[in-house]
Amino acid sequence: MTTKIDAVIFDLGGVLIDWNPEYVFLDVFDHDRKKMQWFFDTICTHDWNENQDAGYPLAKATEDRVAMFPEFENEIRMFYGRWVDMLGGAIEESVTILKELINLKRHKVVALTNWSAETFPIALDRFEFLQWFEGIVVSGEEQTRKPFKDIYDITLNRFDLTPEHTIFIDDNLRNVEAARQMNIKGIKFDNPGQLKQELKKFNIEVS
Repeated sequence: MTTKIDAVIFDLGGVLIDWNPEYVFLDVFDHDRKKMQWFFDTICTHDWNENQDAGYPLAKATEDRVAMFPEFENEIRMFYGRWVDMLGGAIEESVTILKELINLKRHKVVALTNWSAETFPIALDRFEFLQWFEGIVVSGEEQTRKPFKDIYDITLNRFDLTPEHTIFIDDNLRNVEAARQMNIKGIKFDNPGQLKQELKKFNIEVS
């Protein structure tokens, strides 16, 4: 028997919104992907950026990194200085799925995102569909982030969700597995077509 689903939690970046630092740094490094990747692996790393998603100030993070790698000062300052240029468009097919889910009126639909509180207002202004959610938990505002248990607890408690009757959709398997550890039904997002098929397993049909 399929579990009844009462709520759906969406991640934002990589599921509904395209964000990619390559939009800036591919040009910065003259389309040398090897050099660009070295920069991401060594200097402006994923872990470093996630620390700001958990509430660390962007200006302080930038100065910290410049002090460590002064020869890359210009490139480091670009990371948040040109952050808006890394923000692509909506992933339209995913937004259509979101709209259909909301129109079904059978589920609470909320969002849980790893996002700096300092840059999230830019996304709120740019993407109208962010107003459709019953609420959004932003990691930078909560001073914690996925995959830590605290932020899942905050989301469940704030919107009165039952883990066993809730689906969590995220493009990062680490975050999905953390949700599953809390008995939330997890879907690893690969693309909108695959998401539709995964939702069917829970008797949620979208066109």
